[in-house]
Amino acid sequence: MGEYVQLGAVKTWYDEVGEGTPLVLMHGGLVDARFFAANIGPLAEHFHVYTPERRGHGHTPDVEGPINYQLMADDTIAFLETVVGEPADLVGHSDGAFIAMLIAMQRPELVKRLVLISGGFNKSGEAGPEMEWDVDQIAQFLGPAYGEVSPDGEEHFKVVATKIGEMAAKEPNLQASELGVITARTLVMFSDDDLVTLAHAVEMYDAIPGAEFAVVPGTSHFLTQEKPDLVNRIVLDFLTKEPIPTIAGIRRPPHFDLPADS
Repeated sequence: MGEYVQLGAVKTWYDEVGEGTPLVLMHGGLVDARFFAANIGPLAEHFHVYTPERRGHGHTPDVEGPINYQLMADDTIAFLETVVGEPADLVGHSDGAFIAMLIAMQRPELVKRLVLISGGFNKSGEAGPEMEWDVDQIAQFLGPAYGEVSPDGEEHFKVVATKIGEMAAKEPNLQASELGVITARTLVMFSDDDLVTLAHAVEMYDAIPGAEFAVVPGTSHFLTQEKPDLVNRIVLDFLTKEPIPTIAGIRRPPHFDLPADS
């Protein structure tokens, strides 16, 4: 299943399923589109879902040189322009969320709506103690799955993991004030036990104009797999319905005047 498209130096693999307006699912770092196995079906009941895999991830071979967020954003922009061919909804998890955010900031005409799941905007919000990037340990955890589909073979996983580690040591590095340029309607979603603090998540929500906010209880960074039904319902509610007129909004002003004694 799936097919390849040559986008510059990257032979990008992607699959597509469903009918309707385009929705692009953007996976996290060191995993691939299979990460969304529990989410693709429900989304494809409403949308034409694309699942591209980035350079050095999944079925897409690695490319000589470093990997960074801007390169991956540029690759995804090329995919949107070449394959999708019209504005799309972007749903990103972790690294995929940050890349989706970059695209919405740099090429707003390509993005209809934006769902950012468990992807912070800089390193200041990291939860817990700083941990060493142990390539051998990561390879034990994720290497076998990589080897199942990568044309580069399982032995190449440590090369990619090293590149991602070098990126993660410095990025992401945006400031909250920079997020104000996002014009797409945005849903910010995190777990209640994520890799970034809830304070960072709220700062991100506050910084994106008109954003909506969801916290999925009893989950971790892998919330899309741990509670897929709940995540899918929240995402589909956001993507298939217009904003409602709230009664007593503070961030979003109410649509009618409350009685004076309320």
